[in-house]
Amino acid sequence: MPQTLKIASAQSRTLSTTAETLAALEATTKRAASQDIDVLLFPEAYLGGYPRTCAFGAAVGGRAPEGREQFLHYFHDAVDMGDTPSGAGQDWLDRKLELPRGKEYRGDGTREELERIARETGVFVVTGIVEKSGGTLYCGVVFVDPKMGVLGKRRKVMPTGSERLIWGMGSASTLRAVTTEIKGVKLCMGSAICWENYMPLLRQSLYSQNVNLWFAPTADARDAWSSLMRTVGCEGRCFVVSANQCVKKKHLPEWITGKAQSQGNGSRSGVGRSLSQQSNGVAGRRRSTITKTPEGHEICIPIPEGQATEGDSSAIDSSSTAEDALSPKQQPFSQPQSADGEEYVSRGGSMIVSPLGEVLAGPVWEKEDELLVADVDFDDCERGRLDFDSGGSYSRMDSFKLSVEGLDLNPPPM
Repeated sequence: MPQTLKIASAQSRTLSTTAETLAALEATTKRAASQDIDVLLFPEAYLGGYPRTCAFGAAVGGRAPEGREQFLHYFHDAVDMGDTPSGAGQDWLDRKLELPRGKEYRGDGTREELERIARETGVFVVTGIVEKSGGTLYCGVVFVDPKMGVLGKRRKVMPTGSERLIWGMGSASTLRAVTTEIKGVKLCMGSAICWENYMPLLRQSLYSQNVNLWFAPTADARDAWSSLMRTVGCEGRCFVVSANQCVKKKHLPEWITGKAQSQGNGSRSGVGRSLSQQSNGVAGRRRSTITKTPEGHEICIPIPEGQATEGDSSAIDSSSTAEDALSPKQQPFSQPQSADGEEYVSRGGSMIVSPLGEVLAGPVWEKEDELLVADVDFDDCERGRLDFDSGGSYSRMDSFKLSVEGLDLNPPPM
């Protein structure tokens, strides 16, 4: 029987609200179904959002009230999958957890909506999420089968850099591979989220389970990422699907930038504006900016000497705000935005790689809502193991030992 499937990566960005993003996920999945795609990956933190450029008002030894307000916005955007803070594992998958009084399901209905989308389209959906449980947010991945519903969910074990401020650490036990069968093709699927792919022991924990389809949702748009994905494919003798968002400054949420997202005519409102705009650029006025405090009070701040001179109407343009006039240590939580917001804060870079490390699709840069597609033959995974099997005898298990707390490293039954 042919072992071929059509797999895809969706270079999609998070929209203004989680409800809009979930609707966009459904539209993209329907588009994938129209192309006979069997398996579809969405980027890291796609549902809930990746708060790129946001510092949440935090510094060593201090947190600003404005940053707490930002976190409140972000917390509200996260999805509630009905799981527990420690992760209920199989009990959550099997819906054995206690239900809220008078309700038919736990959480906010996101799980049920994802299962409906997969069921109605016939597409196996894998998507990044920001999940809230208790008072903590977790970056995770959920696997949704068209017939059986959610087969697995895992949480990022080590958030990177400033992500540690806003995301908790997930349990390594969630690294258990997920199995299913599509069109007679047996799949053993695993996922490493963003820079988890740089963790050699984490990679080995997935290789040991004989994974043949590897998902790498990410927020990394660096050129070096493609080299890592090729390494994973070659090391694991598995197909690798990576998805990243393609995002411009104007797409960042207002609670990060302090500016409303651009409308069709390119206009937007913001918390700060320049006096040169108010005076229509008349020369001779002191170069100043106006900003508003969280309480709504206006503050007029002169541009520091050397940044502009009196009468120099070109010294400050329409993109300038009070934030531009402050020193780095004085910067408020809002990040300045350019006049048109067309700069990329994430250029994408989604791609698909073969078990021999060959690039089958991508990387794609600076293209929003791009759907990368590849027809693949899963027999290629076995062909590649003629000379290398990182989870089998080639790993010299007699000499090198790896154990992961709470995780069975043996290949799951298929």
